Amino acid sequence: MAGTRGTRRLPVTALVVVWSLTRAVLLLSVFKVFTVPGPDVTGDVSVIYHGWYEVLKTGTYPLDDVTWQYPPAAALAILSPAALPFLGYSAAFFVLSFLCDAAVLALLLRAARGADRSPRGAWLWVAGVPLLGPTSYARYDLMVTAVGVAALLAGARRPRTMGALAGFGALLKVWPVLLLMGTPHGRATRRAWTSAAVTGTALVVACCVAMPGALAFLTFQRDRGTEIESLGALVFQLARHHGWDGQVLLNYGSVEFVGPYVGLVSTAAMALTALALCWLLVWRLRARAYGPGTPGEAAFAAVLLFTTTSRVISPQYMLWLVGLAAVCLVPRSSRMALPAWLVLAATAVTLLEFPLLFSHVVAGDPVGVTLLFVRNGLLVAASLIACRRLWRGTVPRPGARADGEAVSPAAAEGSRASAR
Repeated sequence: MAGTRGTRRLPVTALVVVWSLTRAVLLLSVFKVFTVPGPDVTGDVSVIYHGWYEVLKTGTYPLDDVTWQYPPAAALAILSPAALPFLGYSAAFFVLSFLCDAAVLALLLRAARGADRSPRGAWLWVAGVPLLGPTSYARYDLMVTAVGVAALLAGARRPRTMGALAGFGALLKVWPVLLLMGTPHGRATRRAWTSAAVTGTALVVACCVAMPGALAFLTFQRDRGTEIESLGALVFQLARHHGWDGQVLLNYGSVEFVGPYVGLVSTAAMALTALALCWLLVWRLRARAYGPGTPGEAAFAAVLLFTTTSRVISPQYMLWLVGLAAVCLVPRSSRMALPAWLVLAATAVTLLEFPLLFSHVVAGDPVGVTLLFVRNGLLVAASLIACRRLWRGTVPRPGARADGEAVSPAAAEGSRASAR
């Protein structure tokens, strides 16, 4: 018996050691003990975030800054370094990112306990965050991902907690609202969705009362172009070498294509996102075979679809996908292993295209275009495979009994627990 416990502790010890070593490298990079080639990714913290911090401290949102494109609770993330006043703003932000990273690892390790659970999710998180390089700690997306992971892991037994965290996360950066897509029908959904609505509404009201400009972000994206790393941007990456009369500009805080037909491609991207939403709604209406892993798998598929079809795919978005993929891999019976590893591969390619070889992406030369085709191709493949597996695993085939959900006893117990 003691030998069995020792065998179980060994993989956890190895995992923690690898996590510690890789995170030490990340901290050394953001503190500039050594520098990563390419643009300085820490500038967003020291310049942009710090600038917003100074404005927020005066009691107002950045009303005159069109690069402020975040929901009102994002102010909490920007102000969070004030919790460590003995450090400078940037240093405090990096330390808080590190602590959120550690919290996600702890949540995944705790969730991995049990005969039907696996440490694969924790290993994916350990590998995925450093694969994105210093960008992981130099954006507040890691904090949002920590909230999303906590919400999904709480959802199996505490739907109200899941809903509250999803509502809070949605007011940090919108996408966590998609975590509610896969909640089991019935009482669990009512509890989770009601909790999310109440939490979200209360936070919006509180932010609007506390400071003017809480909803100004809604009008700050109307004239955006197509970000050069997005799926739709591949059209212009190729077209500008064949006479397309447009430009690459720093616009609304990101490098975008601006010029003829950009509006058309952006509209097409939004139409694809709308189609993705329609597919998700149809899936939800037809899904019957809910297991304990279904909420995480549905959330992963939903965020994959919305990320891949977006007119903006910033490198830090990969953190969302890595976190959700890690949650999906916790159950040993997960259907999402292949799309999860595809996301991990896409994260590694993302580090190459930003920041290491970003100049090639901006120039649109063969190296840059190849990297974007590979990264975005991996995301498209992961999205299609995840959706196909989610559908096949939860939607009864034609001719099957309407109530014929062939789920295992463990899955049935998970569904009953989620409804409590």
